[in-house]
Amino acid sequence: MKRIALLLFFIATASASEVILVKIKGEITEGTFIEIQNAYEVANKENADLLLVEIDTPGGLFSSTQKIVEIFLRSEIPVVAYVDRGSICASAGTIILLSAHITALANGTAIGAATPVGMTPGTENKTINYIATYVKDIANTRGRNAEIAEKFVKEALSLTAREAHELGIVDVLADSREELLKKLNSRIIILNGKEVKIDTKNYRIIEVKKPLRAEIYGFISNPAVAVILLMAGIYLLIFGLTSPGMLAEIVGAVLLLLALAGFGFISVDYLGILLIVLGILFLIAELLTPTYGALSIASIISIILGLVILVKEPLMPLEFYDFFLKFAIGIGVGIAIVMTFMISKIMKIRRKRSEMGEVVRLKGEVLEFKDGKGFARVRGEIWNIESEDDLKRGDEVLVISREGLKLKVRKVENRGSVEIGDKKMD
Repeated sequence: MKRIALLLFFIATASASEVILVKIKGEITEGTFIEIQNAYEVANKENADLLLVEIDTPGGLFSSTQKIVEIFLRSEIPVVAYVDRGSICASAGTIILLSAHITALANGTAIGAATPVGMTPGTENKTINYIATYVKDIANTRGRNAEIAEKFVKEALSLTAREAHELGIVDVLADSREELLKKLNSRIIILNGKEVKIDTKNYRIIEVKKPLRAEIYGFISNPAVAVILLMAGIYLLIFGLTSPGMLAEIVGAVLLLLALAGFGFISVDYLGILLIVLGILFLIAELLTPTYGALSIASIISIILGLVILVKEPLMPLEFYDFFLKFAIGIGVGIAIVMTFMISKIMKIRRKRSEMGEVVRLKGEVLEFKDGKGFARVRGEIWNIESEDDLKRGDEVLVISREGLKLKVRKVENRGSVEIGDKKMD
């Protein structure tokens, strides 16, 4: 009996459909796209019967959203997008859901509100019209209610799960993953022009974890993180160039490259970039030609204004912009003040050291001397000295060269005269 039961178990396992599961959580970033792409590649490799995408997102980057949509529209594996209880599906999440072969929502959830938002009051009509047309085309491709899909963008329409089902946006209502897979059994979809029957009578779920590459790209393509990397990179680079030898310029360059990589996936306002560059130029001008803080203040103001309008992502949630406004001001003021203070202090020290270095060809008085070494007063300062001459306390010496805090001197034979070559000048 045990052998028969074991045999039946292996037969059932062998005939079970493979369902690849991947979860979208939080804001859509480039890391989200890489995670979906990885899951799709795993599904292809495993010859899976279904790709199940569970969505819980308030929105995100438009470029990354488009890449995910393209994967779904070209997929050779049936894609099911599901919003489970307690999850959010708005803005970019709505667009991703519409592009799946089958859409499913749990009762008590909602979908919609994909109207573009921005940092400045009002968004250009061409942006709204473009995204509305894009979403409408996706709905038409999947045979869904295109007029309702268009209203998600133009009118910020939101629908409950039941309303979305009745209006032809959602295909299945299911309150759990198990109920969903049960309802999907024997369902027929059109895949690449052919009818495909889904078999989920027996299934095996394989959950795909987020790869390290997705974690890294998700981190640097987060607009808030990209801003921190940008600011830290710029100031550390300037700090390093004004104070070589501390490796700050290397760290700054690395952070700046990471920031540029992150901003490569983010839609930005070029006016914001110009204001940030202008702020950097103000800071450099302050360091080269001190204006007692006037240019430093102008630098901080210019950089903050640049940061405030820098990010121009239409599908990020409204809460993000509320946070980002305060964040940009805080991070701009904080980093700018700290780094401006540090760089200014370093420049003052360098100027002081430069002034201290102007002792060559000056004369001084020996305070103590023994075995070729001693101390002398030069320009009112006490210095270590070395000399090949036989010196004693009170002798007048001429500084020939300097090595750090040590001076090489020679005796002045006639007090009050300075030797230049073979000539003497009174």
